[in-house]
Amino acid sequence: MVSSKNIYVTQPFLPPLTEFVTYLEKIWANKILTNNGPLHQELEAALRDFLGVDHIALFNNGTIALIAALQALEITGEVITTPYSFVATVNSQIWNHLQPVFADIDPVTMNLSAASVEAAITARTTAILPVHCYGTACDVDGIAEVARRHGLKVIYDAAHAFGVQHGDRSLLQYGDLSVLSFHATKVFNTFEGGAIVCHDAATKQRIDNLKNFGFVDETTVVESGINGKMSEVNAAMGLLQLRYVEGALSRRREIALFYNEALAGIDGITVVEGNRSVHSNNAYYPILVEDHYPLSRDALYEKLKADNIFGRRYFYPLISEMPMYRNLPSAAPGNLPVAHQVARKILCLPIYPALEAADLQRIVSIIAH
Repeated sequence: MVSSKNIYVTQPFLPPLTEFVTYLEKIWANKILTNNGPLHQELEAALRDFLGVDHIALFNNGTIALIAALQALEITGEVITTPYSFVATVNSQIWNHLQPVFADIDPVTMNLSAASVEAAITARTTAILPVHCYGTACDVDGIAEVARRHGLKVIYDAAHAFGVQHGDRSLLQYGDLSVLSFHATKVFNTFEGGAIVCHDAATKQRIDNLKNFGFVDETTVVESGINGKMSEVNAAMGLLQLRYVEGALSRRREIALFYNEALAGIDGITVVEGNRSVHSNNAYYPILVEDHYPLSRDALYEKLKADNIFGRRYFYPLISEMPMYRNLPSAAPGNLPVAHQVARKILCLPIYPALEAADLQRIVSIIAH
């Protein structure tokens, strides 16, 4: 019997409405809605502490933050990036009149491999834009070494990597800049939002200028900036989310551990290595549907959907297969064999704090049979 309860790949965590109303009352009282208001400033300080970073600049969304990050470092020419990501990773480069160059991914981490990056470098290459896919750390040391040898900037798309540690420090401290997304589907959300993490006050000031039309003060404009500011309402949601994020991360960890154990014995289903990492924020729960599983990946996807369970094939199709990018020389399938193989097998299962034990049993039961 098909269940009438819909289970989606994710569901935003929403704190108690009464607590959010308290913040709204503050906004109504002080009449400050945007432009670096008090809640915006409070959230920046709170996130610096929580994430363990030196400087963070809040944005209205992660895509605008990516666009601004490329502007802040004055990136030109070619940027080596991954085909295995959400399309904003590459769209942000086009909006900066850059040439994306795709390189292949590592089959275990599903992130850009340092070797494939090095092989893609040309005289026009100025930067690398890797993604910490599913919150799994890139080969940050290998990429840093390639960048050092060739004089390249590194901007990490860290949309999935909120709160992830690498060794004894935040994963967001690697590279020249890291860009976060606080979209509704993310581990930590502000309805819509994003941020850039940087290492010094001068870069932070440049980024702040860029996101506010280039204004320095009331009459001085020094950049061809855009409007990337986070509103006070979004900042309020962020402050409230921070009260609950540790509990949300803990529940995600419990769900991932359940999946790890329940799926371990199913022939043809591979639990992705990142799901087992103690450093994961469990933003996603990807599995690989292997060729010897009784159903194809797409058939399993449809079987789950028939029971109102809506997984997602993150990331299929590859960005390099999309009509805007498929004609780039680097988009040729022969250049990206691992990415194509992973994209054909990947399926992300539902994971969010409100999932109940019965929901999880239902999902695993369908996969097992």
